Amino acid sequence: MEQDLTAKLKQFFGFDTFKGNQEAIIRNILDGKDTFVLMPTGGGKSLCYQLPALIGDGVAIVISPLIALMKNQVDALRGYSTNDNIAHFLNSSLNKQAIQEVKDDVMSGQTKLLYVAPESLTKAENVDFLRKVKISFYAVDEAHCISEWGHDFRPEYRRIRPIIDEIGKAPVIALTATATPKVQQDIQKSLGMTKATVFKSSFNRPNLYYEVRPKVNATKEIVHILQNNPGKSAIVYCLSRKKVEEMAQTLIVNGIKAAPYHAGLDAATRAANQDKFLMEEVDVVCATIAFGMGIDKPDVRFVIHYDIPKSLEGYYQETGRAGRDGGEGRCIAFYSYKDIKKLENFMEGKPISEQEIGRQLINETLAYVESGDCRRRTLLKYFGEEYTETNCGACDNCKQPKERFNAQDSMLKIISVMSEINGRFKTDDVVSFLIGKTNKNIETYNKHELFGCGKDKDERFWTSVVRQAIVQGYIIKGIENYGVLKLSDKALAYEKHPQQLMFTLDRDYSNATDDEAAAGGAALDDELFGMLKSLRKDVGAKMHVPPYAVFSDAALEAMSTYYPITIEELQANIPGVGEGKAKKFGQPFVELIARHVEQNEIERPMGGTVKSLGNENAQDKIEIITATDRKRNLRELADNKNIEFDELLKKMESIVYNGTKLNIKYFIDEELDEDEFDDIFEYFKEADTDDIKTALKELGEDDYPEEHIRLVRIHFISTIGN
Repeated sequence: MEQDLTAKLKQFFGFDTFKGNQEAIIRNILDGKDTFVLMPTGGGKSLCYQLPALIGDGVAIVISPLIALMKNQVDALRGYSTNDNIAHFLNSSLNKQAIQEVKDDVMSGQTKLLYVAPESLTKAENVDFLRKVKISFYAVDEAHCISEWGHDFRPEYRRIRPIIDEIGKAPVIALTATATPKVQQDIQKSLGMTKATVFKSSFNRPNLYYEVRPKVNATKEIVHILQNNPGKSAIVYCLSRKKVEEMAQTLIVNGIKAAPYHAGLDAATRAANQDKFLMEEVDVVCATIAFGMGIDKPDVRFVIHYDIPKSLEGYYQETGRAGRDGGEGRCIAFYSYKDIKKLENFMEGKPISEQEIGRQLINETLAYVESGDCRRRTLLKYFGEEYTETNCGACDNCKQPKERFNAQDSMLKIISVMSEINGRFKTDDVVSFLIGKTNKNIETYNKHELFGCGKDKDERFWTSVVRQAIVQGYIIKGIENYGVLKLSDKALAYEKHPQQLMFTLDRDYSNATDDEAAAGGAALDDELFGMLKSLRKDVGAKMHVPPYAVFSDAALEAMSTYYPITIEELQANIPGVGEGKAKKFGQPFVELIARHVEQNEIERPMGGTVKSLGNENAQDKIEIITATDRKRNLRELADNKNIEFDELLKKMESIVYNGTKLNIKYFIDEELDEDEFDDIFEYFKEADTDDIKTALKELGEDDYPEEHIRLVRIHFISTIGN
C-alpha cells in the first residue's frame, strides 16, 4: 500500500516523497475517517484531499470560499491530467449551459473533484443533483471561515453539516492554515466531527522574517523596498479599497509592475489581475484580504501590510503567502496608534457579542505589534504552540531588542489616577490627566492633587504603558461604551501587592502619516541642515517673510536626509512642500543641495524621487478651498464631514503648508476679536518659529486658546508665505 500511494503521488503530481503529515492524512481519509488538518500555508494542504479524490471511488465535494481560489486549483489539477474534466467548479460565475456541462461530466464519472462555494452547496437544485452522485468525501477548505472567532466569518459555512446530512453522509476533511484552539473546537463542533483524527503541523515558518515599522513615510518606504528588489513578487495589503487603488497607481507611476485586487472590481478584472500576478506579468498585487486564499504562487518574497489587519489570525494567514518555496520571505507591517483607533471605531454600533469578539481580536493584534518579545514566539503561542528558542534571529525584536524597564511605579500611578477619576474615560483622557494636559472630558479634575503626576514622562510613554497594561490584563476596555477603560481585579490585586513589572520602551509608532512625516529614520546631514537654515534666513529676509514661512524645520531635515536636487524631487519627497512652495522658494535650495552632493561625493539614499499621484486627498482639498471661498462656517463644515474641528484644522494646515492659499479671515473675524487677532498675527511676524507650543508659551495659553493660534497661523502662512 505504501509503495502504491507513493507511486500514485509520482503519477499524478510528479513528487517522489510526501511532505510532513501528508501521507498519514491521506491514509486516514481513504480509511473513511473524519480528518481535521491544521497546516501552515505552503505545507501542502491541497494535496491532502486532491490525491485521495483522484484515487478513490466517486467524486470529492470541495467546499471553497472564493471563486478565484476554485479557478486556480481547477486549472492546476487539469494541468496534472490529460483529462480536462477531472476537476470542475460549480458557482455563480457559470451560465446555465456551463452548469449543465459540469453536471453531465460529474454524472458520467469523469470528474473526481467538484469545487463548490458554500452558497452554491445550499441551493435546492444543487442538493437534489448531488443526492444522485456517489460522493467519496467532503473537503472543507479554509475551514476557519466557519468560526465566528475566525477572521473571515461566512454564515453559510454554519449550514454545511445539515446540508451534508441532507445530501448523503460521507467522511469529512476540514483544512485550515490558521486556527487557535478556540477556533479549532468551534469548527469541529459546527461540522459535527468532534471525533475526527487531528493532524497538526508546526506553525513555525523559519524562512519568514517578521518586522513592524513605524508608519512614517510608509508609501515611500514601500516604493523603495520594491524598487530595490526588482522582479521579486510581492503582495501589499491595505484595509480599504480606496487605498488599494491609490497604492497600485503610486507603484505604477514609479515604474513598478502592479495591479489592484479587491471585491469592488468586477469578477473579470479580478480574475485577470490574479492571472497577471501568477503569470508574472505584474510583480506586485495591492489587495484587500479578498486576495490570496489558496493562491499557489511559491515565490512571493514580500508581504507588506500598509494597514495593521483586524486579527492576528488574518495576519498569519496573509504573511503565510510569502516564501512558500522555502526561500526568502519578508513580512513587513507598518503601524501607528491611529490604526488601532480605526479598528476600534469599526466596532461601534455592532451587537455586543460582536464587539466582545472584535475587542479580543484587536487586543491580540495590539499585543503582537507593540510587544518587545520575539514575533515568532508570540505568533506561535497564539496558535497554541510553544517556541523555546531564546532568539529566532529572524524578527526585528530579536535582531534589535526593545529596551525594557521596571513599570512598577508607572502602573501604580495609573491605578491611582483611574481610581480617582472613575468614570467614562478613554486612553487619551487618562494620559492627559497623567501629563497634566486638560481636555473637555477631564476639565473638572484640573485642580486635583494627582493631576499631572506623570508629567516627567511624555504622552507617547504613557500611551504605551496604558496599552501594555491593557494587553497584560490590568486594564479592561468596556464593551457597551467601547474604549472606556476600567481597572481589572488583577490591577486591584497588584495595587495591594506591587512588585517588579517589566514593560518595554516603545518604538516611535507615532501618529505621523505619509505626508506629515519628515526624515523617516534615515541619517540627517547636520552640515547641510545648517547651510539650508542659513539659506532659508537669507531667502526669508529677501522676500520679507519669516524663515519658517519659506520652509519648515521638518522640510529642511527631510532635505538634509534625501538630498532632492530638482524641483520635482523637492515637491515629491519633502513633507510640507507642494508645487507652489517648490516653485516659489525651491530653486536656490536644490542648487545648494546639488553642489553639496557633488563636492562631498554623496550617494543619495533610496534612488531619489518617489512620484506621487498628485491627487491624494484631492477631494478634501477641493472641498475645503471651495467652502472657504464661499465663506462657509468651518465648524459646520467639520460636522458635515463627520470629523472633529481639530482634524479639519490639520487638513487646512496641510493645504497652506503645501503652498496653497486659503481665505479664512472671514471665519477668524467671527471667532476672534480684533485685538486678539492682531496680537497673534504680530507674534508670528516676529517669531523665529511657527511651533504652536512655543506660541502658547510666549502668548500665554490662558489668554489665547490653541485653536485661535492655529487659525491665525493658517491665515499668516497663507497670506505671507504663499
